[in-house]
Amino acid sequence: MQKTLYTRQYQLLLELLKDFRKQAGVTQAQLAERLQVPQSEVSKCESGSRRLDLIELKLWVEAMGGSAGAFLQVFDERVQADVVTGGGDEAKQLLRARPPRLVK
Repeated sequence: MQKTLYTRQYQLLLELLKDFRKQAGVTQAQLAERLQVPQSEVSKCESGSRRLDLIELKLWVEAMGGSAGAFLQVFDERVQADVVTGGGDEAKQLLRARPPRLVK
């Protein structure tokens, strides 16, 4: 089994996390403060250098004012869109056209 850290799906997860953070108007430094971790920890996670587990993902989304359930629903939609379009430019346009709305 391939390590999921290197899959297209994990890259989509990281893109969604960054998109949501930016949509929420939260900087990496602000998120780090809310999570009580160094800013470098947020950067490493967003770049894929450090992996997030499910509990951490929930804490991140909630620290940005969102719902983990809504986040996972949007993630699933992005994965499905990526599969349908083959992950090319068409997928990127489709995914960018629908920004995540994850606020509780």
